[in-house]
Amino acid sequence: MPIRQLSSSLINQIAAGEVIERPASVVKELVENSLDAGARRIEIELEAGGARLIRVRDDGAGIAADELPLAVAAHATSKIVSFDDLLHVDTLGFRGEALASIASVSRFALTSRQRGSAHAMRIEVEDGRGAAPRPAQHPEGSSVEVRELFCNVPARRKFLRAERTEFAHIDELIKALALAHPEVAFTLTHDARSQRVLRAASDETARLARVAALLGDEFAAQCLAVQHPLRV
Repeated sequence: MPIRQLSSSLINQIAAGEVIERPASVVKELVENSLDAGARRIEIELEAGGARLIRVRDDGAGIAADELPLAVAAHATSKIVSFDDLLHVDTLGFRGEALASIASVSRFALTSRQRGSAHAMRIEVEDGRGAAPRPAQHPEGSSVEVRELFCNVPARRKFLRAERTEFAHIDELIKALALAHPEVAFTLTHDARSQRVLRAASDETARLARVAALLGDEFAAQCLAVQHPLRV
C-alpha cells in the first residue's frame, strides 16, 4: 500500500482515541475547560451514561464570536503562545486538542457568550466539519453539547460499558473535581434526574459540608484543616 497523507478528519479521529476513551473522558475535558475559564457554576447533564448526550454549561469568561471556529480546530488554544509558556503552565488544559477530538467523534455544538458581549453565538460540528457560527440565546458563559459519542466510530461505541457503569465513572470524576474546587457550584443530572447539587463553599464550614456530602459524615468528622501557602 502506498504512503498517503491522512485527511484532517482521520487525524482528529486518531487523536480522539488518545484523548477520549469513554464519556467520562469527555466530561473531564469539558469541565476542566470551564474551570480554566473561571466558572463559578458548572452544570453537567447526561443521558444514557453520557453515550447519548453530554451537556456542560458554565458561567465562565466565554469565547469571542470570531474565535468560535478556532475553538473547535485542532492545535488552537488561548492558554499558551510560546515554548516558554510550557515551563509555567497554570491551567488544566493547554494542548488545544480536546474540543477538536471530541467533535470528530460526535455530533457537537458549542454555544458561547463572552463576558460583556450583547449576543451569543453557536457553532455546530459533525464528522469534523464545522458550520458557520450563528446567533443564539445564551447567558454569559459557554455550553457544549456532545451527542451520540462515537457515532462514526462503531468499533469504539460497542466497547462502552453499561449506562450505570459509564455514569459511575463520571460521578467519581465530578466528586474529585468538586473536592478540589470547593469554590465552584456543581450540578449533575442523569436522564432528567438530579444526582448531585453542590453549592459553592465560601468558608471552612461549607467546605467541610462538601466533604461530608461527597465522602460521608464519618470521613468528614475525622478531617483536619491544614493550611499551607503554595508557590506557583
